[in-house]
Amino acid sequence: MSADTYNPVRGIVLKLTSVAFFLVMQTCIKAAGPDVPAGQITFFRSAFAILPIILYLAWLRSLTRAFHTSNLFGHFKRGFLGILSMMCGFYGLTLLPLPEFIAIGYASPLMSVVFAAVMLGETVRVYRWSAVVVGMMGVVIILWPKMTLLQNGGLEASESIGALAVLFGAVLGGLAMVQVRQLVVTERTPTIVLYFSLTGTLISAFSMPFGWEWLDMKQASLLISAGIAGG
Repeated sequence: MSADTYNPVRGIVLKLTSVAFFLVMQTCIKAAGPDVPAGQITFFRSAFAILPIILYLAWLRSLTRAFHTSNLFGHFKRGFLGILSMMCGFYGLTLLPLPEFIAIGYASPLMSVVFAAVMLGETVRVYRWSAVVVGMMGVVIILWPKMTLLQNGGLEASESIGALAVLFGAVLGGLAMVQVRQLVVTERTPTIVLYFSLTGTLISAFSMPFGWEWLDMKQASLLISAGIAGG
């Protein structure tokens, strides 16, 4: 990155805006209710995310180029891992309070550091390993009450399952990020983003025979809004 394009303030603003949109997405999914299956949520999240992505790429006049890829299988692997992660996360979101869901989800970037060191051979120094250990300790502190309540059954048991689903989704998300790191070597960012949404739509559609719910107008609007915000 050259000195004239290095803009940390802009980067911070964009990152905070991204976090805000993801909070909107998660809130809409939570408000849609606990009865909507994770596969159906993932379909809406992926399918309607394509709309803002296509509009943005059209505005950049790079829509046609975004479909060109030399690593279709790599996109499929990234999409498969990412969609499984998303399904686990959305399932956990329907069972957990939103603050706990977000807190446990922070394990995903921590796992990315571990996988980058193990699978990609990246150098991870002591201070970063220390941050990973401290972060994972925080996740364990959040998870521990749920795991002890698992023995009693009832609502607490469902929250325990939700916590484990989010944690497993975080691990899969870390693996998906490793795949992204491999893709960016040869693939353009718009291509990676576009193929992820297309792959997610296709894979999650196969969950339809496993019990999608008939949505009312409010639920449909919330899930469509979640997809657009996620995109």
